[in-house]
This record gives sequence, C-alpha cells and structure tokens, in this order.
Amino acid sequence: MPGKFSRKFTARLFFWVILLFLLLGALRAFPGKTGPAGALYREDINGDGRVNITDVIALILLGRDNPENPAVDYDGNGSYTMGDAIGLLLNIMQHNLTSLSVVVEPVETDEFLLNPGVGFTSPNCTDSDLRIWNPRYPLCATAYYRWYWNEIEPEEGEIAFGMIDSVLAQVHKERQVFAFRVMCQDGSVHVPQWLIDKGLKGRYYSADKTGGFQPDYSDPLFLEYHGRLIRALAGRYDGHPDVHHVDIGTIGSWGEWNTAGAPEGFAMPPDSILQWTVDLYLESFTRTKLVMQVDQSVYMAYAVDNGTGWRADCLGDWGMWGPNWNHMEDYYPQAIEAAEAYDAWMHAPVAFEACGTGTTWYTEGMGGTLSKEETRDKTIEQSLLWHVSVMNFLYGPNMSALPDEWIQTYNEWGKKMGYRFVLRRLAHPAAVNAGGEMAVGMDWENVGVAPCYYAYPLAFQFRDPATGETWQAVTDADITGWMPGETSYNPVITVPENIPPGEYELGIAMLEPSTGEPRIKLAIQGLAGDGWYRLSRVTVR
Repeated sequence: MPGKFSRKFTARLFFWVILLFLLLGALRAFPGKTGPAGALYREDINGDGRVNITDVIALILLGRDNPENPAVDYDGNGSYTMGDAIGLLLNIMQHNLTSLSVVVEPVETDEFLLNPGVGFTSPNCTDSDLRIWNPRYPLCATAYYRWYWNEIEPEEGEIAFGMIDSVLAQVHKERQVFAFRVMCQDGSVHVPQWLIDKGLKGRYYSADKTGGFQPDYSDPLFLEYHGRLIRALAGRYDGHPDVHHVDIGTIGSWGEWNTAGAPEGFAMPPDSILQWTVDLYLESFTRTKLVMQVDQSVYMAYAVDNGTGWRADCLGDWGMWGPNWNHMEDYYPQAIEAAEAYDAWMHAPVAFEACGTGTTWYTEGMGGTLSKEETRDKTIEQSLLWHVSVMNFLYGPNMSALPDEWIQTYNEWGKKMGYRFVLRRLAHPAAVNAGGEMAVGMDWENVGVAPCYYAYPLAFQFRDPATGETWQAVTDADITGWMPGETSYNPVITVPENIPPGEYELGIAMLEPSTGEPRIKLAIQGLAGDGWYRLSRVTVR
C-alpha cells in the first residue's frame, strides 16, 4: 500500500510541476493572436480565433475529461499524454503554428467571354438585331452607334434623348455596353437644317446643293450650337454605367478628322478650332472614357496626354488604296510614334474599325503580297500588339460567305482583345469566425492585352447550400490596375457578423457597381447560374 500511495503522489506532483512549467512558460506566449490577421490554426484548441495559454489549458482539460478525443492527440502518436500539451506550448512560444487553410487552383476555360468593352461591336444595332440578318457575325459585347447631328437634334434644342435612351435600354437588357460618335459631314447634308437657316457658314459639295455640306467649323454659330450639343449629351450620359466610351468625333468626314470624300480644296479647320473641339470633349466627359482618331497632327498627342485612348478606322489596309501606300505601314505607326501614344492603352481603350469589312477581307482581300489568310493573321497580330480592346467590322456583307476557319479565327481574336481574367490560385482559412477577419491569397493573370478601364468591385460570397441564403464581403481590389500578366492580391476581408455557424460555399464575382450584381465573366470553371464563381467551402464558427 505505501508504495502504491507513493506512486500516485509522485504522479500528481509531476502533473502539477509540469502544469506550473506550462503556466510559467505561457506567460511569454500570452500576447494573444499569432500570425496573419484572420488566419486560423490547428493550435486554436478552444476555437476563439486566438492562440495562447488558454489553448494549452483547454487541451489539458479536454485530455483529462476525454483522453480518447482525437483532438487532444496533438503530437499524433495515437494517445494523449502530457507530451501533447508540452508540444503545443513549445510551438506557441516559438510561433510555429499550423495554418488551417484551403488552396484551390481553378481550371482555366477557353470560352468566348462577353465582357464590357471587350471584343467586337455590333454596328448601329444591338447584338440581337445583328444576329437576325448576320448570324455568323462574332458575338458583340459593345453596341457602337454613330449619329449625324441632324438625327440627334432635328429641331433646335430638341435633342433626341428618347431615341438614345431606348437604345441604351435595349443594350442594358442584352448585357452589352454602349459607345457612340457624333458626325456632321459626308456626301449628304448632315448638320441640322434649322442651323443652316440661322445662317451657318459652310460649303456644299456641288453647286446645285445636292451633295454633301461641310460646315465652317470656325463659324461662331457652329461653335455655339455644337458646344451646346456635346455638353447636353455629356450632361446626360457622362458616367452612365452602360456607356463604355465616346469618340471625339464631329470634325471632318464621318467625324474622322479628315475631309476624305469631299471635293478638292475642302480643308480642315484651323488648329485653334481643332484644340477647342478636343477641349470641349475633355471638359464635358470627365468620367466616361474618350478615344481620339489616330492622326499625325499634334491633337492626337494633346488628347492622349490628357487621358484619352485612340481609334483607327482603316485596320487591315495593306494596299487596298494602291500599291505604294497603306495605313498599316505608312500611317498608323508614324502617327502613334508622333503622338507618343504607345502607352495610351494603359488608361483608355484602343478601338479599331475594319478597312472594308470582316467579309470583304475574305472576298476581296486586303492588299499586299501575302495570301488573304496571312494578311488577316498579320493584321490580328498587329492589333494585339497595339493593345486593341474593341473591334468594329462595320455593317458590310453577311458573314455567311466566310469559311468556318475564318469565323473561328475571328472568334479566337475576340478572346484575346481587351482584358481576360484567370484566377490561378485561391488560398483561404478552412474556418473563420463570424465578424472576424479572413486573410485570403489570390494569384491572378490577365491573359488579354489591355486592362479593364472601369472599377468593378471584387467580392466574396458565403452561400448556405441548404437554404440558398447568401452573405457578401466586398474587397478593396482595383482591377483597373491589373495589366496583362500576373497579379497577386491578398485581401483581408471581414466575415459578416450576422452569418450563423455552419459550412458555406465560398464564391467570388466582379460586380456591376450600379446594381451589385455579377458583371465580369472570368476564364475559369465554377460559374453558377447567378453569376458567382463558387470555388470552395469554408466553415464559419
């Protein structure tokens, strides 16, 4: 009996000595939460989101009451002993913690994505209208309209906002975005007759007044009413969530800042009027992106220096106008260099329009000495080097004449324009606390050739798989800075306080700011019917 009593006493003494050692050692480990904000660890035995002495005590008490519980076998040797508590304490003191995290590597997809301001444009119609008569035309995320002044303001002061708003409503319904240009001149009279009747100066293309009309862009009457028109359009549409960009148009034939098609001797307005026009657009549209016609004058440089993108309206001309000169080699590179516009794509769109159409490129060729296919591919390659975001193939012949290979090539081109976001890796804690922080690691890649020019908030969604109820947490990501290439983004988000304990599907989405609904499609698997990409699961405690 004395020996047995002595052994019990020794065991209890040893237990209290060890516990005292643990408590003394824990004084150094008591600062509280250890490691990155929001991270949860295996060492958080009591589940309070903090790792400290209380977890050692929790392990000892849990082991005393239930030594068969797998959670108390910290060292993984198959049974609970005081060695588990000692090992836990030492790891806490040495900040050697085991993060409970989930790592997901989404699968990239090759699908054709319809995202705002990326890819092909439906010319003067919405995508659904285009499909009626040209079903093989590439899908269009942007509806691009051009209106002459006399169409927009047929009567003085009566701007056709109803017409424009109806187009915008349909564009919104089809989840496209909208871009437009105002024009004043081509082979017919396109300034309003009421303005001519007021005494607007200008020149008719022919003596019998049956051809076109070039207004005197310097006439104070033109400047006054032109200024009113552009300011009125900006007052209604600048910053509109469905308007992607506006051309700095108005001047010259088709608003292209030249007098092509006009009789010889019809000159462009003086430099002072050209700068006045650029300033008019810059001062009127301060939130919506502007694009300036590519030009070898100083005004393209002036516009780009003030934040605009640029556009070129004869992409694919390798000799269509003659063997000794073409836009692709003899005009565009020189204009871009003169304007120092190589980096304009970083802050505003680059927009192209076909010389001819996407159909005539095949049926009639594009000039030059290469085959039609080689010339097409060279054009596509150059457009990507110039960081194209949107491409207008014009109204043109129906694409039913094109072989399947040409249609497929155009679709592959569309996948490369603008931005295209791939989430390569997502890491997050396996468990988080309601109202607490959640540290997330994300590796992204923009596999397109340009950024997204508007801020679409990146958000996380917690979804109860049983009820479908959801909670959101919006990050501070600025995706406008995600240039082509890789981007690491590691936000710390706040888990909603009112989310009940349980297991949730974790989703992500880039949202439309005006509605809070998912807007940007990603080139990864996992897209759910509501637009969220559900990629993982997380436990809320």
